[in-house]
Amino acid sequence: MTSTGPTTAAPEDAPAPRPLGDPLPADLLDDGERLTRDELRALQRERLRATLRHAYDNVEMYRRKFDAAGVTPDDLRTPEDLARFPFTTKADLRDHYPFGTFAVPMADVRRIHASSGTTGRPTVVGYTDGDLSRWADLVARSIRAAGGRPGHKVHVAYGYGLFTGGLGAHYGAERAGCTVIPASGGMTARQVQLIRDFEPEIIMVTPSYMLTLLDEFERQGVDPRDSSLRVGIFGAEPWTERMRRELEDRVGLHAVDIYGLSEVMGPGVAQECVETKDGLHIWEDHFLPEVVDPVTDQVLADGDSGELVLTTLTKEAMPVIRYRTRDLTRLLPGTARPAFRRMEKVTGRSDDMIILRGVNVFPSQIEEIVLRTPGVAPHFQLRLIRHGRLDHLTVRVEARPGCAADRRADAAREIARAVKDGVGVSVEVVVEDPESLERSVGKIRRIVDLRTQA
Repeated sequence: MTSTGPTTAAPEDAPAPRPLGDPLPADLLDDGERLTRDELRALQRERLRATLRHAYDNVEMYRRKFDAAGVTPDDLRTPEDLARFPFTTKADLRDHYPFGTFAVPMADVRRIHASSGTTGRPTVVGYTDGDLSRWADLVARSIRAAGGRPGHKVHVAYGYGLFTGGLGAHYGAERAGCTVIPASGGMTARQVQLIRDFEPEIIMVTPSYMLTLLDEFERQGVDPRDSSLRVGIFGAEPWTERMRRELEDRVGLHAVDIYGLSEVMGPGVAQECVETKDGLHIWEDHFLPEVVDPVTDQVLADGDSGELVLTTLTKEAMPVIRYRTRDLTRLLPGTARPAFRRMEKVTGRSDDMIILRGVNVFPSQIEEIVLRTPGVAPHFQLRLIRHGRLDHLTVRVEARPGCAADRRADAAREIARAVKDGVGVSVEVVVEDPESLERSVGKIRRIVDLRTQA
């Protein structure tokens, strides 16, 4: 498969970028990517035992949790024995705010990141020099898997600061031999101008903010397909196959998924390979994945859908044991990177599921309907309130620029009817003006639950 977008010549002293969409040449594979599955399992066992010992000896929270569960690091004989160890939750990390889960002296911590903390105390993570170097290596590996090559320019539109997205992408792109354009988030019109002027081949950004950038291209009278962009590495929020098609059709680039979370590392935990686009290969030489039933907590077989649980294998400052991500997916055999299992694109989060009058509703279901409705943008928000004893859901959707009032009314009716027919619940739909929904670090806040305020 080859890219449809235009190319930009590299400087004379830079290596010529290779074509995008082709398998990664063997000379660009790193040592981890060359492992066989048997070699990987042996490495996982060695690193997992060291991580459990490191956590037990240096983090009081883990020592107490292991002791309460009646296990010690020596009880691990194979990676499957990890199921005997207790889970870690976001609440555990918040309860030990800010530095209670660090496993090294503060003098050895070189950087601190934190979540936004919109629903309580933020979760704080720390990194040693070694952690930062490995993080850069893994994001570089991810960029190469996405189609990036030395000499390419990478427009980073993830937010910088305590959010891991911007700096994680930045140092990974530099490690991959790329030229970084550290645009960060916001100033949408200026970002479009920078893309037009600097001609990057790659953009790293949330998918919802990418759609905002495309709207701005069109507002300026510029066809996004005429831009230099050839690969979009999209992460930090779930997105669907329908959104992939929209992004690729509107820009003429390869849209690939990157996965990560600050509690485990940041972006670069898993990456979709551009030649297959069939789910994200988890970099299992650094992260051990499990999928569990979110109700019974039982470990599920590969192929079964459930909640993703991750254990770090090489983190020094803040090892994480069996962290419950709340992301819903399933594990599949590796393809483009045969030693590493794939995770299916995240379909939603167990803590984002809305139970509305007895029906389970996920934001991804609403997104599919919004994306196929003419006249509206793929930006929406679900607002929950309580009328008397009944919960009421309002779907707020942004109109596309130039969408007339009668078309907005038609779109609202179409979405409400499709939700009723496809999901099984009645909702109110309000079509708002373009760019009217509040955003945070380039992301739209998908669910606003006001029921406790009623």
